[in-house]
Amino acid sequence: MKIIPFEQLAQSDLVVDAIYESTHNGLLSGEPLSKLLPGLGNMGGFRPSGRGEDKNLVVLFSTGEDKDWPDTLDLNTGQFTYYGDNKTPGHELHETQKGGNKILRRVFELLHATKADRAKIPPFFIFKKLATANGSRSVQFKGIAVPGYPGVSTTEDLVAVWKTTERQRFQNYKSLFTVLDIATLPRDWISDILAGNANSDQAPQVWRDWINKGHYTPLKSEPTTIIRSESEQQPNTPLKKSILKAVWSHFDHQEEAEKKRRAFIFEHFAARIFQMHDHRVLVDEITRGVVDGGRDAVGRYLLGLSDDPVYAEFSLEAKCYQPGFNGKSVNRIGVKEVSRLISRIRHRQFGVLITTSVVHKQAYQEVREDRHPIIFITGRDIAEVMINAGYNTVETVTHFLNTEFTL
Repeated sequence: MKIIPFEQLAQSDLVVDAIYESTHNGLLSGEPLSKLLPGLGNMGGFRPSGRGEDKNLVVLFSTGEDKDWPDTLDLNTGQFTYYGDNKTPGHELHETQKGGNKILRRVFELLHATKADRAKIPPFFIFKKLATANGSRSVQFKGIAVPGYPGVSTTEDLVAVWKTTERQRFQNYKSLFTVLDIATLPRDWISDILAGNANSDQAPQVWRDWINKGHYTPLKSEPTTIIRSESEQQPNTPLKKSILKAVWSHFDHQEEAEKKRRAFIFEHFAARIFQMHDHRVLVDEITRGVVDGGRDAVGRYLLGLSDDPVYAEFSLEAKCYQPGFNGKSVNRIGVKEVSRLISRIRHRQFGVLITTSVVHKQAYQEVREDRHPIIFITGRDIAEVMINAGYNTVETVTHFLNTEFTL
């Protein structure tokens, strides 16, 4: 991976996925963004450049650590989801210190107006925190983005969503952007952007196509690795680990009779997780109350229009296996469990396997290489689905489990 040292930042181009290092001492003055883009602030998620209502550029910076507002970039589609900066109760939607939500409101208004208005929209530079051995404040450039996404309606690309914190409700923006297919931003164009001329002769054709025609060219990429390692299936932050542990502890039990009963309740929970993951999932039946054999749930996945639906049927199996907590070894999903699910999939059906643990490499590899239509939702996925649904603390997860899945 390309790493640009701090001393070279002022002259450097911006290359997608390259890392731009901070100084070794970790001081705020050695933060790389203000060196890369002179005149930019060195604090906050929104970092605009330029005076007045219409900015020259806006940096959207994400630490990846905000449990309530998880910014996400879909590398397969180029769609970037970014949350605004009204993140505490007691403030009106647009009443924020950095004015980030006002910027979002403005650019989406321009997006939905005329071509001349679209030309006023600044480029959005996407960065995420990525510390290196030489710089704790180092960042990675993820691309240049514009508001909106192809196929998303004007009522869906910027929405105000409600959150509750300590029993207080407040609103924040959820916005959708398209990361454009521009691999390198040359320093000459960056200089023009900083001077207020994003549409200069140095601008790439993809940018011009969007400004002049409203034509999106997303930066899409197909994954080269389709088999997730065990570490990629397990929680990668303390928060996700604590949430998964709360789930596991709720359903785990040593006594065999009680274990069977809790396993059945876990099947209801697993079906709910799949529904929380995608609102087009319809669970028709939880099918059994014993530990092994048969399908745990069956349902349908909605395709097409709501008034002219087409459904793909699915079979779901749920396995509340030991994730490796309390000093115990990880109990992996193996070929036997996966083969049983495959055997129950018929024409125009797919399977879903949900586990608190991980899928063994051999089983994962056989499924992907043989192109079986199986979705794996593992321990990390369960935690992330719950966080995205608003259950982002151990307390809210525990309350949800105790309320909805009583033992």
